[in-house]
Amino acid sequence: MTHYVAIIEDAGPDFAVGIWFPDLPGCFSAGDTLDEALANAPEAVSLWLEDIAAEGRAAPRARTPSKLKAVPEIAADMGRYAIALIPAPDVALQPAAE
Repeated sequence: MTHYVAIIEDAGPDFAVGIWFPDLPGCFSAGDTLDEALANAPEAVSLWLEDIAAEGRAAPRARTPSKLKAVPEIAADMGRYAIALIPAPDVALQPAAE
């Protein structure tokens, strides 16, 4: 199963917890709590992958945390925020049907 690295931005109890994915531009998840945001994240990944498949595009390769740390902008966010590995459903990673 493929897992995408998620960057978790938690600004405190008065704000929603936001999650974004360096390998999936424009894919975001959120929730009122960390648990809720993490629970919503797999669905966000799945929907994002379904959208690009419908456009005929292939799913981006998921990079490991170590590979992402080699990218200075992402490394800075990884040092500032928590990260998690979010599973992508295998069905969403299949090429679009013609």
